Amino acid sequence: MADLEANEDAERLGRLMRSRFSCRAFLPDPIPEATIARLTDTARWAASWSNVQPWEILVTRPQTTLKLAEALTRLASARAPTTTDVPYPPGFTGVHLQRRREVGFGLYGALSIQREDRAAREAHFVENFRFFGAPHVALVTMPADMGAYGALDVGNFLACFMLAAHAEGVATLAQAALAQYAGTIRELFEIPRERVFLCGVAFGRADMSHPANAYRAPRAGIDEFLRFV
Repeated sequence: MADLEANEDAERLGRLMRSRFSCRAFLPDPIPEATIARLTDTARWAASWSNVQPWEILVTRPQTTLKLAEALTRLASARAPTTTDVPYPPGFTGVHLQRRREVGFGLYGALSIQREDRAAREAHFVENFRFFGAPHVALVTMPADMGAYGALDVGNFLACFMLAAHAEGVATLAQAALAQYAGTIRELFEIPRERVFLCGVAFGRADMSHPANAYRAPRAGIDEFLRFV
């Protein structure tokens, strides 16, 4: 019986992992706050170093989401100077650059955006800061003094948060793009200086009629990163 239950759990988890996707078109309908609380309650069981649980999230209600989107799209449209709390990687090389390009070209292809169409590419970039129409965004912070290991813990929590959301029928999109305007987000939500803003997670019900949501990013096979020693 225990083996049967374990197999069923593994199959369910596998289905959830394979069917979750980065949603880039949302319906405007808000998610009940009881549902948000329930999926967050599931995610809080994520593992962290010495159980420090460094994550905190601010979840916007729809009117707050709109106000934040207005502020950020003004900055993004003007290409205002960035104010990241945690520096972006200096660049990508090798297979990582190849994968980054692959997902970009694949998404633009799904949206029929030509490589030379700079206006359409810019408009799509700005949509990041409208959260692709999502009614909610979770704004994620951690203690400033915890560095890479704190970020590792938060990443684990976010994976659990997005998987728990998917299990509830809620689509998600992790958004490192929001970190470009950490200063504005910090000011709007009075985030204390002892915490750094890492990223956002837009979420809501997926608009499955939108072509962006037909695209699925590929994954490397385990033979590319797994070694037994």
